[in-house]
Amino acid sequence: MKRALNFNAGPAALPEAVLKRAEKEWLEYGDTGMAVMEMSHRSKEYEYINNTAQQMFRKLLSIPEDYEVLFLQGGASLQFTMVPMNLMEEGKTAYYVLTGSWSEKALKEAKKLGKAEIAASGKENQYKTIPSLSNIKPLTEGSYLHITTNNTIYGTQWHDIPAGLDLPLVADMSSDIMSRPLEISNYGLIYAGAQKNLGPSGVTVVVIKKDLLARSKDSLPTMLDYRTQAGSASLYNTPPTLAVYLLKLVLEWAESLGGVKSLEKINQEKAGILYSAIDESDGFYHGHADHGSRSMMNVTFTLDTEETTKVFLEEAKARGFTGLAGHRSVGGCRASIYNAVPLEHVEQLAQFMKEFSKR
Repeated sequence: MKRALNFNAGPAALPEAVLKRAEKEWLEYGDTGMAVMEMSHRSKEYEYINNTAQQMFRKLLSIPEDYEVLFLQGGASLQFTMVPMNLMEEGKTAYYVLTGSWSEKALKEAKKLGKAEIAASGKENQYKTIPSLSNIKPLTEGSYLHITTNNTIYGTQWHDIPAGLDLPLVADMSSDIMSRPLEISNYGLIYAGAQKNLGPSGVTVVVIKKDLLARSKDSLPTMLDYRTQAGSASLYNTPPTLAVYLLKLVLEWAESLGGVKSLEKINQEKAGILYSAIDESDGFYHGHADHGSRSMMNVTFTLDTEETTKVFLEEAKARGFTGLAGHRSVGGCRASIYNAVPLEHVEQLAQFMKEFSKR
């Protein structure tokens, strides 16, 4: 089998070492005589997987004990609803910074549940730029401020995170979680779908400061109350056991590389290679995001015509590259270079881009 040069935006590439480890344990995990997806989630073997994954996640991101780590289902899209359901306070406003489609969707759900307003927006600039902190309007009597740290469609990323706020900072980190170190104390709540940097689709990680759990009301549906999962180590109901197992393997792989700081260094190198190919093309490729807002995870660019773009994508596919078509709202091309995308694959893509522009 020849592995694809996978630049999909999500579900995305998984580390080859993780897939090989999972293949070895596919029919039998440990000495159980069962595959992971066959065993009871109440068994000591699965509890070990679940607890180890939580502990490793805490270690890699330096999460202190006054935060809960939850493994939930429903993707980031369900968190668009759960966050306001649990964190909105009576008479206070939930603020949202709009940096793309996902933050728009999060705001839309929040407005269904209470008072929610735009604190700042990059929409008028076609979401090419992350709003500067000085452009965020004064936040008074707020329940929380919500940001999306990386924007897969537009290829932008927050590099200057709001800090020292008088209200909790909530962050959707679905597409850049574990790509760089975090100062967890700056956040009240973080959530991330696993299918880009943490593992396969099916599990969503939520990190919430314990004192925020007091905001959840008893009238909430049981499964939409953060306290339900926090009180049962994310084992209140049947979890996505296979997804959590693979999440554990990805975390072990990340640790073997040297942790999040090492991943950040590799990610910076990968992004630098592709942005150099764009910037040094004499205008053949045009980066969508402004320089100061460029993403290390999703490199977006356009070519002069749709016909040239079509030929580029066809030739790229013939060379083994997959997932390079840009989102329909932006067009052009997009290379998603999450943690598991090898440096060599990025180098091959940059070389192809240079050859194509010359021809």
